[in-house]
Amino acid sequence: MGKPLDDRFTRFNNKLTEGEDFYLENGYRVLTKEYLTKRGYCCSNGCRHCPYWPKHIKGNTNLE
Repeated sequence: MGKPLDDRFTRFNNKLTEGEDFYLENGYRVLTKEYLTKRGYCCSNGCRHCPYWPKHIKGNTNLE
């Protein structure tokens, strides 16, 4: 499992909304499919809810 998220994701949105953009699980922010889709591309970090296909290919913009 990766490191807990910090402020590096605020560069995509000024404010993340819990329940809409992410939820907390064991001290980690888990980004939602909705947030990842709004961001517009795959970061290749192995996100649980990655909406892009094929999954986990950096820069991929093809939605499933």
